[in-house]
Amino acid sequence: MTASGTSFDSEEFTAAHPWLPFGTIVRVTNLRNKRWVKVRVTDRGPRSKSRVIDVSTAAARELGMQRRGVARVSVNAFYEDQDSAKRLPSEGGDEHPGR
Repeated sequence: MTASGTSFDSEEFTAAHPWLPFGTIVRVTNLRNKRWVKVRVTDRGPRSKSRVIDVSTAAARELGMQRRGVARVSVNAFYEDQDSAKRLPSEGGDEHPGR
């Protein structure tokens, strides 16, 4: 179970973030290879203070960082109301663990 009350499925495009509201859509871009995915925040984490987001196995695979487990990424989050596209500040350049 995730902190949002949903069951965790490593093959869904989900993420854990320390404070973004559950349901927020986040675009995560691997700064090394420019690959990106959109994930939904469903959990709290990561536990490490030096990391800003934790993505599912499926998302890590698409980002090309599953083998290494961490990558420098940019994170662009949107509030739950996706139609208004109110962007939150980017959290670019932070280490990123894959699940």
